[in-house]
Amino acid sequence: MSILRRFRASGPRLLPELDDVDLGRVRRQLNSLGIPGQGAIQVDQVERLVQQAGTDWDRRGHRLAVLAEAAAPSGLARSWRLRRPNSADAMVFEAWVELIRGRYAGRMEDARAAADHCYRATGVVPEDPAPWVVLLGILRLMRADSRELFAVWNEVVERDPWNREAHLQMLRYLSPEECGSRGRQLEFVDTVRTSVPSTAPAVAVELTALVDEHARVAAKGGVEGLLVRRQWTNSRAARALDAALAEWPRPGHLRHAAARADLNLLAFALVQAGRPRESAAAFDLIGDTATAWPWVLEGEPLQEFGYWRSKALA
Repeated sequence: MSILRRFRASGPRLLPELDDVDLGRVRRQLNSLGIPGQGAIQVDQVERLVQQAGTDWDRRGHRLAVLAEAAAPSGLARSWRLRRPNSADAMVFEAWVELIRGRYAGRMEDARAAADHCYRATGVVPEDPAPWVVLLGILRLMRADSRELFAVWNEVVERDPWNREAHLQMLRYLSPEECGSRGRQLEFVDTVRTSVPSTAPAVAVELTALVDEHARVAAKGGVEGLLVRRQWTNSRAARALDAALAEWPRPGHLRHAAARADLNLLAFALVQAGRPRESAAAFDLIGDTATAWPWVLEGEPLQEFGYWRSKALA
C-alpha cells in the first residue's frame, strides 16, 4: 500500500507539530499526566529539541511556538529558566508561554517581565530573531503605538526577512479589528506580495488576509454573510488563489516548518471559492494533518477537513 493510500485510509488529525515528528513526540509528552521527576526530563527534552534546530530560525520558531502552547498550563517554562538563568532559549520560551497565556486571557499578567526576558535574550544571542518575534506579539497584545511596534518589526526582518510568525503578527496588528484599517492591511499585503519569494515561510500572507476577510464578513451575518463566497470571485482573490495553486502543491516546493498549515489554508480557500476539485493536489501533500484554523470557521475542524478532503480526492 502506498503512503498516499495510507494517508487517505486514516482519519484526519489535529497535529500542531505538522510534519515535525520529533516535535510531536515531545509535545505529547508535555501533555501527558505528570509523574514525580518528570518536570526535569521535560525541560531537558524541550531544551534539546530547540537546540537541535540550530540557526534554522524558521524551524526553531515553529518548535518554540508549539511547545510554548503545550507548556502554557504548566510551570515548565519557569522551571527551565530557573535551571538555566543565562539561557536565551529559556528566557524566550518563558516569554512566549506568558504571551500565549495573555492571548487566552486578553491581557498579560506581567508584560514588562516577559519583555525583559526578551531583551535579555537579545544580548545573549544577538542574531536570533525569536526574542524580537515574541516582543512583537507582546506589543500587539498591548495595542502598542505603531512606531514602537515597527521598531521591533525592523529588528526581526533584519535577522530573518521572511519570518512567518512576525508577518502574521503584523498582518493582524494592522487589521481593522486591532490597530489598523483595511487600507493599511492591504498596503502591507501588497508590499509583501510583490517581494516575497515563492518558497519563503511568509508566502501565505496574502491568502491569510483573504481568509481573515472571509471570516470578518461571515461574522457579520445577514445578507452580507450569506454572500461571503462572492469575495473569492474578485480579481485580487482569484489571482492570489491561482498563483498559490500553480506553485504550492508542487512536491518539495514549500519546505518551511508550517508548510502543511499553509496548504490547509489553500485547500480551505479553494473550497470557499467553489473550486474544491482543484484542492486535490494540496490535500495529497497535507495527508491526514488538519489544522484547526481555518476549518473551524465552517464548523467542527476535523469534520470539515475530512468531508472536503474526501470530496477532493474522490
